[in-house]
This record gives sequence, C-alpha cells and structure tokens, in this order.
Amino acid sequence: MKHVYIFLLTIIVLGCTSTSAPKKDEGDTTLSDRQLNAFIPKEGHLPVTSFKEVWGYVVVGSEAALRIDQPVTDVIYFDAQVDTYGALSKVPDRSKLPPFNGRVHFALTCHSGEALTYFAILPGSPQRAALIRDLIKATQDYDGLNINFERIPARSGEAFLSFLRELRAGLPNKMLTVALYPRLRTIANDVYDYEKIKPFVDRIFVMAYDQHWSRGDPGPISSLKWCRSVAEYSLRVVGREKLIMGIPFYGRAWEDHNHHRAYTYSGIERLINTHHVREVKREEGTPTFDYKATLSVKVYYEDEYSISARFVMYKSMNIDKIGFWRIGQETPKVWEILKLE
Repeated sequence: MKHVYIFLLTIIVLGCTSTSAPKKDEGDTTLSDRQLNAFIPKEGHLPVTSFKEVWGYVVVGSEAALRIDQPVTDVIYFDAQVDTYGALSKVPDRSKLPPFNGRVHFALTCHSGEALTYFAILPGSPQRAALIRDLIKATQDYDGLNINFERIPARSGEAFLSFLRELRAGLPNKMLTVALYPRLRTIANDVYDYEKIKPFVDRIFVMAYDQHWSRGDPGPISSLKWCRSVAEYSLRVVGREKLIMGIPFYGRAWEDHNHHRAYTYSGIERLINTHHVREVKREEGTPTFDYKATLSVKVYYEDEYSISARFVMYKSMNIDKIGFWRIGQETPKVWEILKLE
C-alpha cells in the first residue's frame, strides 16, 4: 500500500502546473500529457539510466553525504562568498571532503543582494580586480570554479560577461562553469543570456527547479512538462556539449495562511472579531492575546519515481549531463537507478 501511495503522489506532483516564481519562465512542451506520462515509471519497475557526467552540489557542513560509491563525476563545493566589502571569503577547504575520484569545483555566491553584486563585478573597480585575482589563486587547489550569482542587477549584463571573460583568461587550465536560471525562450536584455555566456564557460548548469517556490502558489518544484520545455530551449541555445540539466532533491510545503506578519490596528480588530477573542491581557502595558487557527499545508517533493522520470526523459533527448541540488537531500534509492556511461 505504501508503494501505491508513493506512485500516485508522484503522478500528482509531476502532472500539476501553476504560476511560477519570479525569474522562472513558463511554457508549453511540444509533447502531450499522455506522451510525457510515458516517462513516469510503473510501480516496482524503475529503470537504470546512465549519463556521461553527473554533477552534484555539496554544502559545507554536509560533506559526509558524499560517498565514494555514488556515480558522481563532479562535485561543486558550496560555497565561497563575496563578503560585505566585495572580497572573497569562506573558500571551502577541499581536504574536508571525503575521498572522491572525480573533479571538485568550488562555488562562488553573492548573497547580499543586487547592490553588492553590482559593485563586485563593476569593470575597472579595485574590488573586482582583487576578487578576480583571489579567485584565480583559490582555484589552484580545485579542478574548477562555479559562479552562482543569482542577484545580478538588470543593467549589469555586460559587466557579468566581461567578468566571466576575465576569469576565463585567468584560468586557462581549469574548468569555469556557471549556474543559471531556467529559461524557455530568449528574453530581451537578459543578464543570464545563455548564448552570450556560453563562449566563456565550459559548462552551464541550468537550475531547472523552483518552478514553484515559497513565495508563490503551491506546485511542483519542477514539473515534467516544465522541465521538458526548459531542456528543449537549453539544448537549442547551449548545445549538448556544455549543458548540465539541474535536478532538485528537495521538496517544499505551503501553508494556506501566513500568520507571521505585521498588522494595522484595524487588522488586529478583525483578528479579535474573526477568532472570537474573549480576553486581551497586558504585558508591561502592551496588549496581547492568543487564538487558535486551523492550518492546511500542501507539500510537493521528489522521490525515486519522479526523479527517474526526469532521467528517462533527458536521456531520450540525448542529454548526457545532469546535476543535483543537492547531495544529502535525496532518497538513497536514487543512486540505485543511476550509473555512469
């Protein structure tokens, strides 16, 4: 009965679509729902799929999730950061990873928003010059560098390209890769323009997930139909040789009501009336009250069936490189249905 439930839930997860998160594009596949459903494995019949390259992010602190028996060719060690002053910081210590026979890259992120990213990659700035110099030096201990900038300002497209161009010139014997948002079509003035970025990097890791995210409507992290559309565009623009199709290992939950928010006085009065609050107390003069509310939660996640469906679909499209966000979040059964070519 448990396996039947998992199988039915997988079909529901893969069959739903809804509104997308910001920066995530939507589109229709050229295949029908019936054709797409053919990729979903039947209960108890999970095929083993092979790929030329299998990439996986490993987060600092979760190194033990990486095992030598996993069919992984490339690890992206997450993450080095651009700090408040635009300097390189927190470069992971490669020696903390378990024994691994493949290539190890480290990821660079800039979590502090668009303003810092703008100044960090500004052409001619001393911060950018120092950052590139330090990145080239830090990459000496690695096989490659992965740039994961998710907050690049809209007018910084050319600056990002010149940043990648300069890194490429400074890392002639190392792999340079980027993680980019999923796209279904070319977008005007896109700072993540696949075609413009492609000449400067060895791989483009397409983050084909967060189709639905925490601030949007409930839905699959990456529905099969949406993934097909993302992969079709990516293949056409990036090409098979440089393309890595990203696959999520995680799930998300959505509540039907957000109780963590600020209220106006009239909003507080509505709460009191709606929930029939009978007693308002005071703590050091500040009024406070309690009420109970029923909460409904919607959950979408990935299991071996939903992940297998993506394996089979990408393989049918002649895609030979996949990657995961992130190792340690998966069902262990995923490693039983994956092998290297």
